[in-house]
Amino acid sequence: MSAPAPTLVPVLRDLAATPFEAQVIAALPVDADDDPTPRAVPGVSLSRARPTPVVSPQLLAWSDALGEELGLARPAPGSAALAILAGNALAPGMQPYAARYGGHQFGRWAGQLGDGRAITLGELPSPMGDGAGATAYELQLKGAGMTPYSRHADGRAVLRSSLREFVCSEAMHALGVPTTRALSLVGTGEAVLRDMFYDGNARTEPGAIVCRVAPTFLRFGNYEIHAAFGERESLQRLVAHTLRRHYPHIDASDPAAPLHWLSEVCERTAVMVAHWMRVGFVHGVMNTDNMSILGLTLDYGPYGFLEGYDPQWTPNTTDAAGRRYAYGQQPQIALWNLSRLAGALRPLVDGDDGLHAALERYRDVFGRAHRTMSAAKLGLGSLAEPGDVEWLDELYGLLAATETDMPIFFRQLSALVPGVGAASARGDDAALLAPVRAALYDPDTLDAALAARWRQWLSRWQRRITHDLTHEKSSAELIVARMDAVNPLYLPRNYLAQEAIDAAEQGDLAPLQALMRVLQRPYAAQAGCEAYAARRPEWARQRPGCSALSCSS
Repeated sequence: MSAPAPTLVPVLRDLAATPFEAQVIAALPVDADDDPTPRAVPGVSLSRARPTPVVSPQLLAWSDALGEELGLARPAPGSAALAILAGNALAPGMQPYAARYGGHQFGRWAGQLGDGRAITLGELPSPMGDGAGATAYELQLKGAGMTPYSRHADGRAVLRSSLREFVCSEAMHALGVPTTRALSLVGTGEAVLRDMFYDGNARTEPGAIVCRVAPTFLRFGNYEIHAAFGERESLQRLVAHTLRRHYPHIDASDPAAPLHWLSEVCERTAVMVAHWMRVGFVHGVMNTDNMSILGLTLDYGPYGFLEGYDPQWTPNTTDAAGRRYAYGQQPQIALWNLSRLAGALRPLVDGDDGLHAALERYRDVFGRAHRTMSAAKLGLGSLAEPGDVEWLDELYGLLAATETDMPIFFRQLSALVPGVGAASARGDDAALLAPVRAALYDPDTLDAALAARWRQWLSRWQRRITHDLTHEKSSAELIVARMDAVNPLYLPRNYLAQEAIDAAEQGDLAPLQALMRVLQRPYAAQAGCEAYAARRPEWARQRPGCSALSCSS
């Protein structure tokens, strides 16, 4: 009998000794002035910007999973690698820069924006090579100091917002949602003055820097700024670089290349937003400068996850009046944002027909992805029967009729699959309504009329499941497994993040570490972790950071 094959252990490198590339610097127009003073910077795509050193860096969190993917070892205290992640040093080949971009914010053109507190260090070649996705990853420090795009701000970030971004970036990846990643969270040892709700109540908070990772941080606004200022040559160079680096399968010499590229951006964005709707994620600030050209969730600020189901809910206090970026608005807002990107590409294409066709691609892909994901959440093979759209709408109407936790309801629903578990076997009213009662914030709101509507809906759902079991030759256990694979048990709910923030500000990192361990496996039940799958506690209903956030959050 032959010996088992040895387990391959990845060789992890020291960040400080790992060579980086700077292909972006070589490919795009760069600001010749390296002065970080905030100012208008016409014509360029980038400005050189060196991070501002901090006094006492401390590694607060590290993503072991991402570190292994990048082939990077966890930095030791006081190490040169930690100094790089704090903005105090550079690795070989790093040529740090801040990107120039514009954007439509809350539906209005905002002019020049740019990386006001984010500095990209360089491009780390992928240890997996060309055959495994991206060939390089950009490492970007958020909160690393002033750049020409900082406007009236200081370029710094607080622990509160940085911890939230670190947690949610890695949690979304584990959920299977396309996203940028987070490698590290570093405390700076410096205090930062912030007015969380812009209401005149500023206070000092601990400073922090998060290291973000993505194949690129290019966003719709990078292209919009060149089009808005008539910088056609710079726009052409940026599009050519984008195709060469991130869409190499598109022939850049083809006059229709910008249209082919836009169509793919529309597809990727559609899939991303469908995933947002699947897990109940609300971005909170879907400005065009926060939209990735790779279809990745970008810029975690005033985000949240639906708890009580409400399609008009937004976690962003800035958006409380208009609710432009509410949960239910996200699919349409993504299309509106893509239309702005299409407008920016108009100088490079002949006519508008191709642009309109690309935008229609978004509608088609989102519609199919959303139906497929909705069917999977319900354990069904498809939602293609007459009346299925109305039937699905009826479900969400029931969830909205009283405060019902959407993630908990969908996770509990698999217990009613016929042939699995005691709840499905009993078949009485109490068993049928168990997933609803488990998800209600106030059980008394389930009156007789509403209970009757729920029984009718759930009974029809069980008949559909029974039909699939019979005709699709599936098994009840397989249907449950499929449902549990798309309906998460653990989410980075705002109150969980706030508990980790409160503890971290007091020097206790244990709650953050425990939360990150649970969120690495969001679909698998984990012993002793029931508290992480519970409804939002009442104390968090109106707590800042839990129910109300701002763009500085």
